Amino acid sequence: MANLIKSQSLQGKLVGLTRTKFYKQLSWLTSPKNLSWLAIALGVVFRLVQYASNRSLWADEAVLALNIIDRSFLELLQPLDYDQGAPVGFLMIEKLAVQALGNHEYALRLFPLLTGIAALFLLYELAKRCLPWQAIPIALLLFASSKHVIYYASEVKQYSSDIAIALLSSLLATNLLAQKLRTRQLLLISVVGGISIWFSHPAIFVLAGVGTLVLLLKLVEGERENALKISMVQGTWLLSFLVCYLISLRDLSSNQDLLTSWGDAFPASPFDLLWFLDALGKFFYQPLGFAGPFDVLAILVFLAGCASYGKKNLKTLLVLLSPILVTLLAACLQKYPFQARLVLFLIPFFILLMAEGLTYLRTRRSMWLSGVGTVLLVCLLAPPLLDASQLLVKPKLREEIKPVIAYVREHQQPEDVLYIFQRGEYQFKYYAERYGYQKGDYIIGVDDLDQYDQQKEVSAAEWKRYQADLDQLRGNPRVWLLFSHSLLKQENEMIQTYLNQIGQRIDSFERPGAFVYLYNLQK
Repeated sequence: MANLIKSQSLQGKLVGLTRTKFYKQLSWLTSPKNLSWLAIALGVVFRLVQYASNRSLWADEAVLALNIIDRSFLELLQPLDYDQGAPVGFLMIEKLAVQALGNHEYALRLFPLLTGIAALFLLYELAKRCLPWQAIPIALLLFASSKHVIYYASEVKQYSSDIAIALLSSLLATNLLAQKLRTRQLLLISVVGGISIWFSHPAIFVLAGVGTLVLLLKLVEGERENALKISMVQGTWLLSFLVCYLISLRDLSSNQDLLTSWGDAFPASPFDLLWFLDALGKFFYQPLGFAGPFDVLAILVFLAGCASYGKKNLKTLLVLLSPILVTLLAACLQKYPFQARLVLFLIPFFILLMAEGLTYLRTRRSMWLSGVGTVLLVCLLAPPLLDASQLLVKPKLREEIKPVIAYVREHQQPEDVLYIFQRGEYQFKYYAERYGYQKGDYIIGVDDLDQYDQQKEVSAAEWKRYQADLDQLRGNPRVWLLFSHSLLKQENEMIQTYLNQIGQRIDSFERPGAFVYLYNLQK
């Protein structure tokens, strides 16, 4: 009996030790610091998987890529073709990547990937300055799983680097809040801030917003010597911006075609309150990525974060809001569209305020408010994490023209005609040489993009031009008609109906966002 009691006692101690070890491990895993690093690791994996998918360049990427590969470094300082605009520094890095690694998607998307990964670490640094420890992993998880942020980390555009540079600019500017500003520190902030303007157009909004706020705070607090030093730093940034404007931005800001294409991204007047409310509301859907009822929940949490900071730390609230307010001011001046991917760089500031709001609600003494905060946390974290996890199995594709061109090349006969529908022109031109096509081997369809952009539908005049263009292909026994970036359903249906009237379909091949038909047009 004594031995039995000793045995049971020993088993109890072992169970107790096992439980203690388990709880210690669980506590270690769920600590805010380790959760933060786990969120960063997840974000890196999501971005690498999307990058590794090596999807085809879609239309917007292709036109910028053609500028990069067809121009010298010096020529990239001139206005870009095809109504494109990108920061000079970004273009130079892209050109260097192509020359060093070769003209392919991996090289073109490497810089956006690296800046997309860097943004995770930069957000972590900014979050440590702004948020309570419980809120940091929330902010990082929201950012790491944001589907638009993940996607643009592997697109041949500047939007991913815009985010990283916005975070870097914010960190630089907040360093000016220190009571003792050393000469070496000020010089570093001046130089890095000035350079960042050449790599990101909206960097000036972050620098101007946070920098001006810090200057005003120093003046209010009576720190005149520090205020003078900060004004000198801002003078350096302003000088860099003016030079950049004269070399690059002046032509871009006067491009009426670009401004017209973003027409609804500007308010009719600075007093158009409905536009401001609508623009801010849409931000939570695109680019922040909360759809359906979740965008309303995200807005409420964001407002809770603003209210929380308004009570306990007004300075931090103003720091996080200042880039948003300056960007809205630029939209009022008709200089920068406040819409979709062009304001992707503001996502970290919204997310930081949302993380603060969720933490504020979850840490209330009221069980009701704490419960609401926990439910909101699950509702706002679960969908983006689920979407991002699906990317591990099925990365996002847009316009997969590569396999379509490969199919045509494999099945094309010597006398076949290859017709490229005009919306896929630049994608095809980027890939043409890779698949052995030279000028004269294909026909580019009639260009009606101007009418499409203005009307968003096929006009009678446009349709007549399409018919006349397709009629020129009659009499050929084998005509390949390749489509990509063909977004207008009405247009596609009209063209297919007309082709069936004037010929007979022999073959077809389709991939996401791109397809090809083979027709006998000898009727």
